[in-house]
Amino acid sequence: MLLRVDRPADGVARVTLNRPEKRNALSLDLRVALADALEAHGADDEVRCVVLTGAGSAFCAGMDVTQFGGDRGHKERIVETSTRLFERLARFPLPLVAAVNGPALAGGFALALLCDLRVAATTATLGFPEIGRFIPPSYAAAAAALPEPLARRLSLTGEILDADRALALGVVGEVHEPDALQGAAVALAAQIASAPGHVTREVKRRVLLAGEQSWLPLLADEGRVLREALLG
Repeated sequence: MLLRVDRPADGVARVTLNRPEKRNALSLDLRVALADALEAHGADDEVRCVVLTGAGSAFCAGMDVTQFGGDRGHKERIVETSTRLFERLARFPLPLVAAVNGPALAGGFALALLCDLRVAATTATLGFPEIGRFIPPSYAAAAAALPEPLARRLSLTGEILDADRALALGVVGEVHEPDALQGAAVALAAQIASAPGHVTREVKRRVLLAGEQSWLPLLADEGRVLREALLG
């Protein structure tokens, strides 16, 4: 099972990436499963906030690079699953809390940044190391969550932040010991979910409306660049 889903509090759904042996790297099938789960929860009136986290010692190590390459049909699936997942995440109509239980790197960092709030374990590390392999990271995800100078810095340098540094820079809002992280994330989500669903959905609508003037068009452009790079 690539995803685990539970309801740890009233109005709260928790979605757990479940490839701990691969540090929850985003395989093609995991991208499909996560996008499907986001669609289902976004349409569920009983859900008012979602927590996204990872199984094992990592939040998400990014894309599963072992699945890169292949024939045109495979490359088309890479593009389709990637763009669909990040669009569903970016435009999710409910509040999202990332419980960053360990490394959130490359595409995994983008996952966390596209959530509305981030709480981290002391063992978490966050950043875009792919720039060191000459792969441009998602500046759109960085711009969605971070001040512009910090978004540029992390996107251009590949600097990896530990949890305390991420807290100091405002990349995450709270840091907890690993055994306390899930409880803290669920408590935060339950606080958000205590408001009626139509209220939180309206707040999120306003967040996304603001994003239409800044980072959401950039995310769509990143999808275009990926498609052109892989498919010509």
